[in-house]
Amino acid sequence: MTTQPQTPQLHKAKVKLLEPLQGIAYVDAGEGDAVVFVHGSMCDWRYWLPQLSGMAESHWVVAPSLRHFFPRLPSSIGRPFSWADHRDQLAQFLAKLQSPRLHLVGHSRGACVAYQLALAHPQLIDSLTLVDPGGPAKDAGSDGTMPLETVLLREKAVSLIEEGHVDEGLKIFVDSVSRPGFWDRSNAFFQDMARDNAQTLAPQMNDPLPFYIESEAAGIACPALIVDGERSPTPYRHNAELLGEWMPNARRLTMTGASHGMTITHAQRFNRELTAFLRDASKT
Repeated sequence: MTTQPQTPQLHKAKVKLLEPLQGIAYVDAGEGDAVVFVHGSMCDWRYWLPQLSGMAESHWVVAPSLRHFFPRLPSSIGRPFSWADHRDQLAQFLAKLQSPRLHLVGHSRGACVAYQLALAHPQLIDSLTLVDPGGPAKDAGSDGTMPLETVLLREKAVSLIEEGHVDEGLKIFVDSVSRPGFWDRSNAFFQDMARDNAQTLAPQMNDPLPFYIESEAAGIACPALIVDGERSPTPYRHNAELLGEWMPNARRLTMTGASHGMTITHAQRFNRELTAFLRDASKT
């Protein structure tokens, strides 16, 4: 399946209290072992609607919106925008879920947040799935520095958004993390979601993601599925290749014909592959 699905009926978001005056918005469906999905840049829980509707028959699927993302809760005001804060917020959320098993899935920036949670709180999860993991990696072939062209493109995207040319800025950013033309081919559901989160791009650019480091990755002992798209930009594929080698219990999957938005554009196959992995992971 290579076309974007029709927009599923939107679920009403819930709010779970994490600490006094601090909460997290999330959507869930189904029953069974929990599968928690962590969105990436310019997205929110709605990014995972194909999984919420496609995997609820076999699992309790849960999709939170990280702090500052839609729907931006009043408790976000005054809080930092940082991957570390998102990791800690997510850890608080997972600790409050009552499930026999808990599987964590992250996409892009959300994969980096999920990975950092696995390092800091391994006791909270039973498996880890990283889809086109974002962020820099330290290895013999790269120092993890973002190419200057990418930096300039994203700075231009931020400037356009701040000047009120939101769609122009989003087009530049989305095409840079997927493929040229992806924004124009995206359906109204995806574009509306990105518009709702456009204000997060500027603070994100001031919050560099941490490095993937071999010695740390080697310490993640839980079953892991590392996914990349055949047509995803090189940095994501490079990260997936390295993590697949470094993590001792990792399984690799490349989605043929897919790019960065594979969980939407190739949702049926992704759901099928993820369900099979979770079934195997639950046996360990």
